[in-house]
Amino acid sequence: MATSTEPVAIVCVGMAGSGKTTFMQRINAHLHSKKEPPYVVNLDPAVRNVPFESNIDIRDSVNYKEVMKQYNLGPNGGILTSLNLFATKIDQILTLLEKRTAPPPPPEEGAPPGSVKKQIKNIIVDTPGQIEVFVWSASGDILLGSLASSFPTVIAYIIDTPRSGSTSTFMSNMLYACSILYKTKLPMILVFNKTDVKDASFAKDWMTDFEAFQAALQVEEDGGGMGGADGTGAGFGQGSGYMGSLLHSMSLVLEEFYKHLRVVSVSSMTGDGIDDFFVAVQEKKDEFNRDYKPELERRRKQRDNEKEGKRQKELGKLLADLNMDNTSKGKGKPKPKPKKEEPETISDMEDAEDEDDEDGGLVEPDEEYEENDADEDEDGLKKRYQQALKDEGAPSADDFSFAKYLHSSNMG
Repeated sequence: MATSTEPVAIVCVGMAGSGKTTFMQRINAHLHSKKEPPYVVNLDPAVRNVPFESNIDIRDSVNYKEVMKQYNLGPNGGILTSLNLFATKIDQILTLLEKRTAPPPPPEEGAPPGSVKKQIKNIIVDTPGQIEVFVWSASGDILLGSLASSFPTVIAYIIDTPRSGSTSTFMSNMLYACSILYKTKLPMILVFNKTDVKDASFAKDWMTDFEAFQAALQVEEDGGGMGGADGTGAGFGQGSGYMGSLLHSMSLVLEEFYKHLRVVSVSSMTGDGIDDFFVAVQEKKDEFNRDYKPELERRRKQRDNEKEGKRQKELGKLLADLNMDNTSKGKGKPKPKPKKEEPETISDMEDAEDEDDEDGGLVEPDEEYEENDADEDEDGLKKRYQQALKDEGAPSADDFSFAKYLHSSNMG
């Protein structure tokens, strides 16, 4: 059963310009003000400066510009390759996280108050603005899966509220959130950011009231807001009715999806709604331990069973190849020498004679082969090797005869 002191990992994802880094700075400052500093991880290799101090920074391990130069990549390819390289250190990352989030030891006698560090309760992770690079890549899957296997993990999907005022942009954000939810299979919080610029109440109404979204959609269709850049309704707009029909259908499809989300409105600039966000984090943490953790353990057990099955299958093949089954059944008895097949051709007979010559006429040891005899044979073998090494450098009679031949030929 999870306890309230169990650390939780908050992974912030969102489109470029949605305010992820500013949001990270705000929740970091909020936790510091509560005397509960978090453990901060930066996974954006292309960012130049961050307004907060990172405990683990991908830029300390991977040089983004050098990766682009060495592998001849563009910006997105450089970010993806940097994440792939960083994912190879996931075991070191988890070791650091588990060490820093472990309960502190009891204070020693006579130790001054406050000398023991408090247990870290929050791990916050900043990700690149290119969502597809992180969420749909193998490295992103490894990083998220490793975090979720060690800590309750929550996805915070940051949305730019002022840019989501139109129904089409709003629906695009919802579809993105839906795909991330089902790809990561982790609890998600929708964070409508920049509410100091535009209030997010309209978005909450669209998510909870189907008729409100349909009314807003009808207003945009009547006003030509669904059309092309000139507002005439050309293309996929009012003229064809394609976009309106699609949004009508999507709003019906996502109605069930909205029920599994927690929506909060925050302002990274002013700090409004940050307390509500951490209340939602606690709720999703409990949901993770209740619903998601058993599923993760079931999948992990299934993978372990599949690996064990493959291992046993390979072991069976190896035993069959080495014929170890027969050896184990007849343990303590000498293995009978296989009967040689009768040669059918002259070449087979010559090959058989060569094999007999290579054996040197040695016979197989009998059943009562003693350990002392084996030691004596081993000592004799060592002596023969030593003698061979000594004789290796001495010239033989053939060498002398060949030297005489060279000498006579030169004299001639």
